[in-house]
Amino acid sequence: MTTGLEIRPAAEADVAAIVALIRALAEYEKAAPGAVSLTDELLREALFGARPALEALVATVAGEIGGYALFFHNFSSWRGRRGLYLEDLFVRPELRGRGIGQALFAELTRLARERSCARIEWVVVDWNSPAIGFYQSQGAAPIEGWTLWRADVPPA
Repeated sequence: MTTGLEIRPAAEADVAAIVALIRALAEYEKAAPGAVSLTDELLREALFGARPALEALVATVAGEIGGYALFFHNFSSWRGRRGLYLEDLFVRPELRGRGIGQALFAELTRLARERSCARIEWVVVDWNSPAIGFYQSQGAAPIEGWTLWRADVPPA
């Protein structure tokens, strides 16, 4: 575990750093140039606006943000309980292997338990074997027989 590591809820002052890390995640995942249209203003509104769409945790090492997790509640109609959907969990490449991702995931798990959530769900790109190995080490497994579907909604 990294000395000086702190996991905390994101603050408005963290928005620009989180957006920069989201862009780094998109680059890591080999997204097309310009694929990220997120701005500081859009993330600020999503996190801290009148109707927040999601929450964020940040991992700081010696006061600098080295990783983050973005998540929001979903609902299981079969279980009748909320869940957490993990949109992103990202640690800067130079800080990987120091327990930061594990600390972020442990805090997310703690929050899910505290909120009586039935589960935590997320998506991993097929080729990302380091992430797949990490999630398996946390006790997670892929959902066999299910395929993620998406329908983009054009602007009004």
